Amino acid sequence: MASALARRARGSAAVLWGAARGFASVGSDIVSVAPGVSLQKARSWDEGVATKFSTTPLKDIFYGKKVVIFGLPGAYTGVCSQAHVPSYKNNIDKLKAKGIDSVICVAVNDPYVLNGWAEKLQAKDAIEFYGDFDGSFHKSLDLEIDLSAALLGRRSHSFH
Repeated sequence: MASALARRARGSAAVLWGAARGFASVGSDIVSVAPGVSLQKARSWDEGVATKFSTTPLKDIFYGKKVVIFGLPGAYTGVCSQAHVPSYKNNIDKLKAKGIDSVICVAVNDPYVLNGWAEKLQAKDAIEFYGDFDGSFHKSLDLEIDLSAALLGRRSHSFH
């Protein structure tokens, strides 16, 4: 995956760290690696209805922006709730001072679960949360993992 991103590094700039996978890629063009993939911005059910359950194309999230993206297996998971999200939330000012336009969290969940989780963590004002309800984003980036043994099904490797 890292080499695929490196070969296609044009257009959008993203900072993608993959501790579990042993790679880091700065300035990668995620849009080219996951063509046609859209994500669902965290929202309430009523907001979903009001927007006709719209999705957000990756180009709208990444193109022309400096974005820090981190991914997690799912909302409400232990270390993700206690360490990963709070570490980004607590360092948001430092990241913005370095020219980062946005920090986003992506998980294989629906946008409504992510919305509730973001609100519970009081992180929605600092971090943009996006659902990858069918795992297509993570699969495109070769970050899919089967966590059925933990009753989670197909999910994402943590990457940050």
